[in-house]
Amino acid sequence: QVQLVESGGGLVQDGGSLRLSCAASGRTFSRYIVGWFRQAIGKEREFVAACSWSNSTTYYAGSMKGRFTISRDNAKNTVYLQMNSLKPEDTAVYYCAAREGGTIYTYPTPYDAWGQGTQVTVSS
Repeated sequence: QVQLVESGGGLVQDGGSLRLSCAASGRTFSRYIVGWFRQAIGKEREFVAACSWSNSTTYYAGSMKGRFTISRDNAKNTVYLQMNSLKPEDTAVYYCAAREGGTIYTYPTPYDAWGQGTQVTVSS
């Protein structure tokens, strides 16, 4: 099982940027699909973005496309989420998740490793 630790969250103004990091340890990270999810207060956990083990395939939720970029550095066992043009509605706890295999899923259930989350707050 891979262990995940997120970092990089914080408070930013409307229109600002943040880069989240997800550091992995444990099993061979390069074989894992990695995704980012977020959960706002009172809402269900929702898909943000995911990438294949080789980073050759990426997938984004519609509202994040063009604003967020997922990338990974397997040599550093780290996945990044660059978030630009942030809006107050992006405020949530952001979670990194991982699963073995080659299929990207846009819902939480198939992911069996999760980080503890990092808070992102966008002020208006």
